[in-house]
Amino acid sequence: MTLAMNQGTGTIGVVFLIYIGAMVAIGWLAYRRTGDLADYILGGRKLGSWVTALSAGASDMSGWLLLGLPGYAYASGFEAGWIALGLLVGTYFNWRIMARRLRCYTEIAGNSLTIPDFLEQRFRDRRHLLRIIAAFFILLFFLFYTSSGLVAGAKLFNAVFGWPYQWAVIVGAGAILIYTFIGGFMAVSWTDMLQGLLMALALVVVPLVAISHIDGVSSVGTALRTTNPELLNPFTSATGEPLGILAILSLLGWGLGYFGQPHILARFKAIRLMSALDSARRIAMVWVVVSMSGALAVGIVGVAYLAQPLTGADTEKVFIILVNTLFHPLVAGVLLAAILAAVMSTADSQLLVSASVLTDDFYRAMVRPAASQKELLWIGRGAVLVIALVATALAWDPGRKVLDLVAYAWAGFGAAFGPTLLLALFWPRMTRNGALAGMVAGGLTVVIWKQLSGGLFDLYEIVPGFMLSITAIVVVSLADRQPTPEITEEFNAVRQKLATTETE
Repeated sequence: MTLAMNQGTGTIGVVFLIYIGAMVAIGWLAYRRTGDLADYILGGRKLGSWVTALSAGASDMSGWLLLGLPGYAYASGFEAGWIALGLLVGTYFNWRIMARRLRCYTEIAGNSLTIPDFLEQRFRDRRHLLRIIAAFFILLFFLFYTSSGLVAGAKLFNAVFGWPYQWAVIVGAGAILIYTFIGGFMAVSWTDMLQGLLMALALVVVPLVAISHIDGVSSVGTALRTTNPELLNPFTSATGEPLGILAILSLLGWGLGYFGQPHILARFKAIRLMSALDSARRIAMVWVVVSMSGALAVGIVGVAYLAQPLTGADTEKVFIILVNTLFHPLVAGVLLAAILAAVMSTADSQLLVSASVLTDDFYRAMVRPAASQKELLWIGRGAVLVIALVATALAWDPGRKVLDLVAYAWAGFGAAFGPTLLLALFWPRMTRNGALAGMVAGGLTVVIWKQLSGGLFDLYEIVPGFMLSITAIVVVSLADRQPTPEITEEFNAVRQKLATTETE
């Protein structure tokens, strides 16, 4: 379904070009502040609370916030609220229990720049098994995650300008690649902060204007009852079938994914002061509540406003259609740029984390430990290019749905890394072999479970993956030898430093 407008696309195109130009300019400013690999991967741990909070939120939500979630709400009604609730709770606990400890521990554990690096340092893994397996899973799932962003960007360009889907994929990938390639983590974080603000603004304005055009909230409810009253029931599907406990657990289970998302956890590691994490958490929670509420409202209001129903993958275009219908092309250009912001803010972070893994966890750790900082910087930029090309290939199929791609990658990270990192940060008895068992059990469960269906296998794969990962970690660690005194001493040093900073 092509929504290209005969008039106004030129104005929207100019707005897009200005927007992309601004992001590239920020990338250039960040380039001038990037001196070594630590700057390129983690910004030298110099982020403030606002940048940390908004860049974490923007990189978290991606194009699915303006395409996938509104599309799901349009097709399923109040059922989509379960996903939003799970993500809201997951966001809070990620900031509350992970952020401070991860920031402290990664600095004490050899100033670890990446998750694989931290796990190797945490468990003194001289054989590099933890680093290799963690890096493998990051690259595997991020390829699907990054491709979901490119699919979202392609749908935007295709819907607004009528471009062929494959050309739209290439244009979107190129826009993201430019500033990520040159500016690294600082460029990604600064642009993500601005993009997060634009996303929230768009998700507030669009449903409010749509509601005003259909005579208020009561008219929305009347329209939904007329169209399909089951859309108003959070405990049934759109067809009237009860959701059941497995369905509700699957939707709530999205919240488990937060503890293992490398691109979000990178923000915790990069904040300048641990004391700034409390204010960052409050900012992040306000942003998440506003943004997700707006995304759900876009889908629900779209049912009431649009005369012609959307079906299949076109349900994910409800935000685009509302904007094109309701606003002047100049305003529409700004609001549609929010989708571009959502795509860019996540895909750039994913590209950078993937490149960091290739550079720090493979090249520097395995190939050239003596490589200079200048060499590592350019290896990192080359890795960004390679990952972008592979993700583009995965996004080539126009039939892919953004939410499906995100769900798979989200589950993979949540199950492979969530339990491993949680217990690594909080359980002193955990061992290297326990960490290995947890990552493998969680990651493989997601991959295998995804291929099965029917009965229990309809449960979202993150839930069994998370549970089996925890079980594997605990069982293997307790059967293993006690951690060395060196590891225990470092764990206690982290605990002591955290206690000191909390009383300051």
